[in-house]
Amino acid sequence: MNEPLDGERWAAALAVLGVRPGDVLLVHASLRAVGPVDGGPDAVLAALRRAVGREGTVVVPSFTPENSDTSPHYHARVRGLDAEAREAVRSSMPAFDPARTPAPSMGALAEAVRTAAGAERSGHPQTSFAAIGPGAAKLLAGHRPDCHLGEDSPLARLYEADARILLLGTGFATCTAFHLGEYRRPAPPYRRYRCVVAPRGVRQWWEYEDVALDDSDFGALGAAFEEGAGPGDVRTTPFGSATCRLLRLRAAVDFATGWLTEHRRPGGLL
Repeated sequence: MNEPLDGERWAAALAVLGVRPGDVLLVHASLRAVGPVDGGPDAVLAALRRAVGREGTVVVPSFTPENSDTSPHYHARVRGLDAEAREAVRSSMPAFDPARTPAPSMGALAEAVRTAAGAERSGHPQTSFAAIGPGAAKLLAGHRPDCHLGEDSPLARLYEADARILLLGTGFATCTAFHLGEYRRPAPPYRRYRCVVAPRGVRQWWEYEDVALDDSDFGALGAAFEEGAGPGDVRTTPFGSATCRLLRLRAAVDFATGWLTEHRRPGGLL
């Protein structure tokens, strides 16, 4: 069994990767992949906040596919059920509340950020982000409810802020920033989405149209990005039981925009 990681080892690893005071970090983490951590996710968050310092900000996805009947999460949940059972699942879905709705599929660190004292959360009912630090409110403001991960989402604000992406025990398949490249390529396909919301406290289904999100080729995209990365665009170090990477978000999005334009036809994959 691996020896639990402590705060000093976290600090050393983050320094090796190149995390610096003042950084804005978009963090994706699989603490299970990294291995045991003394103090759990709260200790990881504390180490991240120490690494970025008082002027830095930690951001995480706090997505909620659990309140949508157009999400892969829902389709997996109802697979094999009859119509009555599917409707029972739909009826039990809670409406999104940015102050209270958990994000269980995003992992323990994301929940630690979301529930931390002083944390902010954007208002999108499906693809919200949570953040803590002096830049949180500005980064999360104006997340339009019919724009998952495009120009009116925190991803675009992170791009403007020259943020970096920290992949702690996760691979490129979970690199959310690549989705901004989907919006920026020519003629991206659109689809309908539906989820449960509660404006003025009244539960209701809301349907909207947005870019069709598809992460099925992000692993290949990430491998190509890493292979052709410029100096400082990707830094890698082993940590615990996993590999951890620090990416420049602008470089990742710019590469993704070109790669997706080349490898996907309008309307879908090549």
